[in-house]
Amino acid sequence: MGKVNRGDYVALMAYLPRTDRADDALQEIRTVIRDELSVATTVGYGPRFLHSTGQLHKGGANTGVFIQFVAEDTGSADIPGEPYDFGVLKDAQAGGDFEALVARERRALRIHLGADAEAGLEAVAEMVSEALAER
Repeated sequence: MGKVNRGDYVALMAYLPRTDRADDALQEIRTVIRDELSVATTVGYGPRFLHSTGQLHKGGANTGVFIQFVAEDTGSADIPGEPYDFGVLKDAQAGGDFEALVARERRALRIHLGADAEAGLEAVAEMVSEALAER
Protein backbone atom coordinates (compact mmCIF):
# COMPACT_ATOMS: atom_id res chain seq x y z
CA MET A 1 0.00 0.00 0.00
CA GLY A 2 2.99 2.27 -0.42
CA LYS A 3 1.30 3.76 -3.49
CA VAL A 4 -1.53 5.34 -1.48
CA ASN A 5 -0.94 9.00 -0.69
CA ARG A 6 -2.69 11.58 1.46
CA GLY A 7 -5.82 12.74 -0.36
CA ASP A 8 -6.14 9.56 -2.43
CA TYR A 9 -9.00 7.10 -2.44
CA VAL A 10 -8.91 3.33 -2.86
CA ALA A 11 -11.49 1.67 -5.11
CA LEU A 12 -12.16 -2.05 -4.77
CA MET A 13 -13.63 -3.29 -8.03
CA ALA A 14 -15.06 -6.79 -7.85
CA TYR A 15 -15.86 -8.55 -11.12
CA LEU A 16 -17.36 -11.38 -9.08
CA PRO A 17 -20.73 -12.81 -8.17
CA ARG A 18 -22.26 -10.75 -5.38
CA THR A 19 -22.75 -12.92 -2.29
CA ASP A 20 -22.97 -12.20 1.42
CA ARG A 21 -19.57 -13.83 1.94
CA ALA A 22 -17.96 -11.74 -0.82
CA ASP A 23 -19.62 -8.59 0.55
CA ASP A 24 -18.27 -9.30 4.03
CA ALA A 25 -14.70 -9.87 2.80
CA LEU A 26 -14.76 -6.76 0.58
CA GLN A 27 -16.10 -4.63 3.42
CA GLU A 28 -13.37 -5.96 5.71
CA ILE A 29 -10.69 -5.05 3.15
CA ARG A 30 -12.29 -1.64 2.61
CA THR A 31 -12.56 -0.72 6.28
CA VAL A 32 -9.02 -1.87 7.14
CA ILE A 33 -7.62 0.24 4.30
CA ARG A 34 -9.81 3.20 5.30
CA ASP A 35 -8.91 3.01 8.97
CA GLU A 36 -5.20 2.23 8.65
CA LEU A 37 -4.39 4.59 5.76
CA SER A 38 -6.95 7.33 6.54
CA VAL A 39 -8.24 7.46 2.98
CA ALA A 40 -11.67 7.26 1.40
CA THR A 41 -12.61 3.84 0.05
CA THR A 42 -15.25 2.49 -2.31
CA VAL A 43 -16.50 -0.96 -3.29
CA GLY A 44 -18.27 -1.74 -6.53
CA TYR A 45 -19.31 -4.83 -8.43
CA GLY A 46 -18.45 -4.82 -12.11
CA PRO A 47 -19.44 -4.33 -14.71
CA ARG A 48 -22.36 -2.40 -13.21
CA PHE A 49 -20.19 0.48 -11.88
CA LEU A 50 -18.58 1.18 -15.27
CA HIS A 51 -21.18 3.77 -16.28
CA SER A 52 -21.10 5.64 -12.97
CA THR A 53 -17.95 5.66 -10.85
CA GLY A 54 -16.00 3.92 -13.61
CA GLN A 55 -16.11 7.20 -15.52
CA LEU A 56 -14.58 9.03 -12.56
CA HIS A 57 -11.87 6.38 -12.22
CA LYS A 58 -10.61 6.98 -15.72
CA GLY A 59 -11.56 10.60 -16.33
CA GLY A 60 -11.22 12.30 -12.96
CA ALA A 61 -8.16 13.45 -11.08
CA ASN A 62 -5.37 10.88 -10.70
CA THR A 63 -6.07 10.34 -7.00
CA GLY A 64 -7.43 6.81 -7.14
CA VAL A 65 -5.73 3.54 -6.34
CA PHE A 66 -7.63 0.69 -7.97
CA ILE A 67 -7.72 -2.93 -6.90
CA GLN A 68 -9.57 -5.15 -9.34
CA PHE A 69 -10.68 -8.61 -8.23
CA VAL A 70 -11.44 -11.29 -10.82
CA ALA A 71 -11.95 -15.05 -10.58
CA GLU A 72 -12.59 -18.08 -12.74
CA ASP A 73 -16.14 -18.14 -13.99
CA THR A 74 -18.10 -21.04 -12.55
CA GLY A 75 -20.83 -21.33 -15.15
CA SER A 76 -22.42 -18.41 -16.91
CA ALA A 77 -25.59 -18.19 -18.91
CA ASP A 78 -25.40 -18.23 -22.68
CA ILE A 79 -26.14 -15.05 -24.59
CA PRO A 80 -28.75 -15.92 -27.23
CA GLY A 81 -27.36 -15.56 -30.73
CA GLU A 82 -23.76 -15.05 -29.57
CA PRO A 83 -20.86 -17.54 -29.60
CA TYR A 84 -19.86 -16.51 -26.04
CA ASP A 85 -21.56 -16.45 -22.64
CA PHE A 86 -21.95 -13.76 -19.99
CA GLY A 87 -18.77 -14.94 -18.22
CA VAL A 88 -16.68 -14.22 -21.31
CA LEU A 89 -18.38 -10.83 -21.68
CA LYS A 90 -17.74 -9.97 -18.02
CA ASP A 91 -14.08 -11.01 -18.32
CA ALA A 92 -13.69 -8.83 -21.41
CA GLN A 93 -15.22 -5.87 -19.57
CA ALA A 94 -12.88 -6.39 -16.61
CA GLY A 95 -9.86 -6.63 -18.90
CA GLY A 96 -10.87 -3.54 -20.82
CA ASP A 97 -11.47 -1.60 -17.61
CA PHE A 98 -8.05 -2.55 -16.27
CA GLU A 99 -6.32 -1.71 -19.56
CA ALA A 100 -8.05 1.69 -19.63
CA LEU A 101 -6.85 2.46 -16.09
CA VAL A 102 -3.27 1.50 -16.97
CA ALA A 103 -3.39 3.50 -20.23
CA ARG A 104 -4.34 6.56 -18.18
CA GLU A 105 -1.43 5.88 -15.83
CA ARG A 106 -3.68 5.09 -12.88
CA ARG A 107 -2.30 3.08 -9.98
CA ALA A 108 -4.00 -0.26 -10.55
CA LEU A 109 -3.58 -3.82 -9.34
CA ARG A 110 -5.44 -6.87 -10.64
CA ILE A 111 -5.86 -9.84 -8.32
CA HIS A 112 -7.03 -13.17 -9.74
CA LEU A 113 -8.70 -15.11 -6.93
CA GLY A 114 -8.84 -18.50 -8.65
CA ALA A 115 -11.83 -20.82 -8.69
CA ASP A 116 -13.11 -19.96 -5.19
CA ALA A 117 -13.55 -16.19 -5.23
CA GLU A 118 -14.96 -16.02 -1.70
CA ALA A 119 -12.05 -17.92 -0.15
CA GLY A 120 -9.65 -15.81 -2.21
CA LEU A 121 -11.21 -12.58 -0.94
CA GLU A 122 -11.02 -13.81 2.63
CA ALA A 123 -7.32 -14.60 2.17
CA VAL A 124 -6.72 -11.12 0.72
CA ALA A 125 -8.59 -9.57 3.66
CA GLU A 126 -6.32 -11.41 6.08
CA MET A 127 -3.16 -10.37 4.19
CA VAL A 128 -4.24 -6.72 4.03
CA SER A 129 -5.03 -6.69 7.75
CA GLU A 130 -1.66 -8.23 8.63
CA ALA A 131 0.33 -6.01 6.27
CA LEU A 132 -1.24 -2.79 7.46
CA ALA A 133 -1.00 -3.78 11.11
CA GLU A 134 2.78 -4.15 10.68
CA ARG A 135 3.22 -0.59 9.35
